[in-house]
Amino acid sequence: MACQRKKRKTNTTAMLGCRSRGMNDYGKILRENMRILRAIILQESRSFIKVWSKMSKSSIAYESGKIYFENYQSCYSCMDSRPQLLYKLPPRTKLEKIEDALQCSSPLEKALSTPSDQKPCLVALTASNWLYRFSAETGEKLQGVYLTPHHKFKYLHWDEFQERFYVKSVQNKGAPFAQQAGISQNTLMHLAIFNVFPLEIVGMLEINKSVFGNTVTDVVLTQGTLAVSHSTKSVRLYSFDRVIEECMTKRLRLGELSPFHKGQRVGDSPYGIPVNILINDCPPVLFEVSCSDHNVQIGGHPWHYIFTPPHRKHQGTYHIRSLAEGLLAKNGLRDMNCCSLETDFIYFHPDESGRIVHVGPNTVNGLGSDFPSEVVEDFSITSCRKNVVPRVTVTSSGRTVKRVSQQLDDDPDQETFRLVEYEDEVDLLALLVTGGDGEEQAEGRAHVKLHDNKSGELLKTVPLAQAWDVTYRNELYYDKETIVHIE
Repeated sequence: MACQRKKRKTNTTAMLGCRSRGMNDYGKILRENMRILRAIILQESRSFIKVWSKMSKSSIAYESGKIYFENYQSCYSCMDSRPQLLYKLPPRTKLEKIEDALQCSSPLEKALSTPSDQKPCLVALTASNWLYRFSAETGEKLQGVYLTPHHKFKYLHWDEFQERFYVKSVQNKGAPFAQQAGISQNTLMHLAIFNVFPLEIVGMLEINKSVFGNTVTDVVLTQGTLAVSHSTKSVRLYSFDRVIEECMTKRLRLGELSPFHKGQRVGDSPYGIPVNILINDCPPVLFEVSCSDHNVQIGGHPWHYIFTPPHRKHQGTYHIRSLAEGLLAKNGLRDMNCCSLETDFIYFHPDESGRIVHVGPNTVNGLGSDFPSEVVEDFSITSCRKNVVPRVTVTSSGRTVKRVSQQLDDDPDQETFRLVEYEDEVDLLALLVTGGDGEEQAEGRAHVKLHDNKSGELLKTVPLAQAWDVTYRNELYYDKETIVHIE
């Protein structure tokens, strides 16, 4: 019988030596460092402690180790033992208020001509339709682009993460006198699409009901597809790359002379960016499905989609179907039979493994796929529940008492899963759990349970110092060795 060979471990010095000799490590040092950090986090002797708190009258945002206050006016870094103020932007008027923002990480695979283009930045949209690019480290304004004076833009979203984003206008309700006169407004909204690193305009397009139908209610861009929602509870997907190829009239470059406005430059005030993508005919439909709340998700290996049919009998269930044939996968009908104020939710795992995470008030299921189209349970995490009071009890005198109300699955006294966060660098699942410690003051208490991403095994429990009030909007972010709770 052969002796089991001990697994060899390469230290950092050896890796740096290999790199100096021209050998590519492709992130081996980073992966090794994250493996070490994970081991440190999970040590029994290590604990999370509250190090900082700050109140704000406006909304608070967190992303990639930075906390933003006062509508992105001030930024704190979480890289030190305590958050430190990185920068504070000059005071802004109501017209210059930042409506939305995206944090952009610098590209590692290519070198850009301008040093400022290489730096991580914050892309911010103001109420006056200006798109600004600020340095993520100093708050210095690096670039400004004026969108248009004709439409009110309010939302920023990623199309392809860290590669292409779009700016979305509010929906056009039409002038009051036009509505009174019965004049229909065909223009629903406008989208402006940009590439990042460097910041480049792809195009501006109009979403018109005369092209996509009078029932269109909303439009989003995601992963190169144009997803159009209809009041008939259907969602239709179109290829956005095909739209660009067939419907773009002129290519635009920021700062160059506009082919539509003589003597004006693209992205400068007062004309901004003209509409250069004209969709006159509806493109071919790639995929269409009728679903509840216009909510459909596509992912997995091979491709599947998750949705809830728009019929009342299907409420509370999720259907997993193959994208190629549209057939329901084996074990693809998922129903937790929850009796709770908040419904269960389901999504494709962000680790791109093709797995599915199904979260309910007392159960978290990790679902995998088995070729060709079968849903299998990889792991299941259940909460620790106290004995539920029976609906029918008998008193000492023999009288039968029946409870009128049924105890909810997300009752504050019971241990309840509220949300699930995935930390990709240390490969851990963070489950936010409230209640259930067996004490009278259990309501409002919360803790974070760290589970192995592959097996679902519980590895560590972290109590939160701040109470989790379910009547308010709460957010939780888990970023390596840092936990951020926003209420």
